[in-house]
Amino acid sequence: MLIALAILVGAGVIAWAVVGASRKTAVAPDSSARNHQLMLMTVFAPAIAAAAQDPSVIATWQPLVRTARALFPEECATIERASGAAFPFSSELTREAHARWTTEWLVWERSHDAEFKRRAAAAYPDPSAPMTAATRAALNAIENEKLELYQRRYAEYVKVAKALQTIVGS
Repeated sequence: MLIALAILVGAGVIAWAVVGASRKTAVAPDSSARNHQLMLMTVFAPAIAAAAQDPSVIATWQPLVRTARALFPEECATIERASGAAFPFSSELTREAHARWTTEWLVWERSHDAEFKRRAAAAYPDPSAPMTAATRAALNAIENEKLELYQRRYAEYVKVAKALQTIVGS
């Protein structure tokens, strides 16, 4: 999450520089449009690369994508015509990211459940023995921690999955 935030902050700084540069290069329209295209590709290159490793990057960068498309619609359209795909995140990349995000969630969910079953079994290794108050408290703490972690992770999963689905649907 911190990496995504750092990427977003870095992209914001770059976008601010792009906007400032666009004001200064208004003298030569043809070279200005090319400069904007190059700057847009430069700004989004790290996000495209990072999205291959972390699908949530697409959702994190999406507000900046919308802003860039609003500020530079012609430049984005030119890049899309040249590449033959949506810029900066193609529909294919976004669909793959959504599938990967869902797969990673399912893997995490299964390992999360197994981890907390192991912890509960370690806290109460002999179910035939009477349960003490200390054992019950330990099992309750384990269950509460399991639910809290699950809820936090699920909220993140849903937020990113919905954002990716929205992008795929647009």
